[in-house]
Amino acid sequence: MSTAGPPQGAKAPSGGSAAAWAASVRAISEAVSPALPGFTVEVLPEVDSTNTELMRRARAGLLEPVLLVAERQTAGRGRLGRAWSSQAGDSLTFSLGLPLAPQDWSGLSLAVGVSLAESLDPRLQLKWPNDLWLDDRKLAGILIETASFGEGPQARRYAVVGVGINIARRDAAGLSTPPAWLQELMPGIAAGEVLRRVAAPLVQAVQAFETFGFAPFQARFNARDALRDRAVALSDGTAGTAHGTTERGALLVHTAGGMNTVTSSEVSVRPAD
Repeated sequence: MSTAGPPQGAKAPSGGSAAAWAASVRAISEAVSPALPGFTVEVLPEVDSTNTELMRRARAGLLEPVLLVAERQTAGRGRLGRAWSSQAGDSLTFSLGLPLAPQDWSGLSLAVGVSLAESLDPRLQLKWPNDLWLDDRKLAGILIETASFGEGPQARRYAVVGVGINIARRDAAGLSTPPAWLQELMPGIAAGEVLRRVAAPLVQAVQAFETFGFAPFQARFNARDALRDRAVALSDGTAGTAHGTTERGALLVHTAGGMNTVTSSEVSVRPAD
């Protein structure tokens, strides 16, 4: 089901595929629209990347709030330029695009992770700065991009929050972190039902972040922190023990030289144990 025509180069859903998503789209629209006027939901069977598509629209001046879902991505992207492959039925890939003006953008991906984990299962953990883990295996990833328009007081910024969640079993070949999938926890669950669970709470979390920043999410993130009190190794050569996050979402790592605050989005972190 799509509330608007498909983007150039994308296929529109039809037949059973559209019908399978209709109830989810309707429920999400009814839950979100009162708090986010102009909000629409689009579901496409195939697109290169939901993030890429919404960034294209934003650069063309289309800044309305939208949830764009793809059953299959042909050029999905993760953090640090990593590819995120997705096939219809095996994963849920979507991007939430909306104008956003928080005082501080620090910690947005962590707040998104908190919302997703709380909507899905209490056993899920969060791996700084943008992954959901199950038993030290990656279940989902988050990619946030923004585009700015105008200058001075009239400047606007459009945020695109991209999410990829493994639904069914997937091959671990070529992956740096072994994969997990949601059907391990919820046998038989389909992508449309997962979207219904996470979409409205995610919009609420992003709006709360815009108003209050990361601070209200800090304790909730730390309670699910997959790295907390574990030996970690950073891609910049730093090694130490992780000690949760600050009120701005920075990772605290105690090293031989003292406590380090890790904020760079270009640094990756892995458990050393």
